Amino acid sequence: MDMAGKIACFVLLCMVVVAPSAEALSCSEVTSGLAPCLPYLQGRGPLGGCCSGVKDLLAAAKTPADRKTACTCLKSAANSIKGIDAGKAASIPATCGVNIPYKISPSTDCSTVQ
Repeated sequence: MDMAGKIACFVLLCMVVVAPSAEALSCSEVTSGLAPCLPYLQGRGPLGGCCSGVKDLLAAAKTPADRKTACTCLKSAANSIKGIDAGKAASIPATCGVNIPYKISPSTDCSTVQ
């Protein structure tokens, strides 16, 4: 898988992991919440605080609008991230014990996220 595909996969993973707050979710909340995942996804470190960030975002994104925002923000952020392992990105939900209703894939369309 090419670099753009890996980045898109990471972005989609993050979007998907962000599931159902009374306040709108911001891009900075999304990206900072999942920042601990980057070393793991780039093969530079252990899983560390990634699962905690994933679970926090899952709890924060309560509405379809929040989940769509998360997807869009992460896709944008991922354009500047290199070296993402798509397989690791796809496995984070299972590894962290989180169930998400979407496939983690570069082909996921953020506009259809519910």
